[in-house]
Amino acid sequence: MATASFLSNKYWILRHGKSIPNEKGLIVSSIENGILPEYQLAPEGVEQAQLAGEQFLKELKENSTSLENVRICYSPFSRTIHTAKVAASVLNLSFEGPQCKMMEDLRERSFGPSFELLSHDKYAEIWALDEEDPFKRPEGGESVEDVASRLAKAILQIESLFQGCAILVVSHGDPLQIFQAVVGSAAKQEDGSTSNDLESTLQAFITKAILSKHRKFALLTGELRSVV
Repeated sequence: MATASFLSNKYWILRHGKSIPNEKGLIVSSIENGILPEYQLAPEGVEQAQLAGEQFLKELKENSTSLENVRICYSPFSRTIHTAKVAASVLNLSFEGPQCKMMEDLRERSFGPSFELLSHDKYAEIWALDEEDPFKRPEGGESVEDVASRLAKAILQIESLFQGCAILVVSHGDPLQIFQAVVGSAAKQEDGSTSNDLESTLQAFITKAILSKHRKFALLTGELRSVV
């Protein structure tokens, strides 16, 4: 898999394994609730994270990528920390070492108090709003554009810290859909017209047309996907 020329690393994404909120059918999107230990992975989610780690290891070998060049960047929520720990264990990487990094900007999208701790059936309302206007925020929450902007900051930080690495981004459904929409579009349309400035390149794809379709990049829990 070739690296997009506007990036100095290869990227894989991993949605956290099935969590206790997933099992209960609850929306847990605030940082205050998301970091609580009672909202980490369910037993099935631990198995999913293990399988994803094994798949990632297989893909690294196929790409002749050394484990020394692997970096795991993960959201601060308990379900993503749990997933990243399991994946790191499969790769035999020290979770406390320099190859694993928690990044605040990879956190779950905040859906706001009107949705927090309510049924995940309400996601349909949010996604309908997103399709209509990805720049519009649910009350007290984040718009798709808000999430895209902080993900762009995360990518800039990763690119400044690491070069020539295989980056595993462990995050959540909506952020990873949005990540793919922006970065995937930039990679697809790379024709020499992209700016030499990474921030400008990413910003050029944070548009209504691209962001409103983020749902087409949906991931299952514990799903690993290579992006660029």
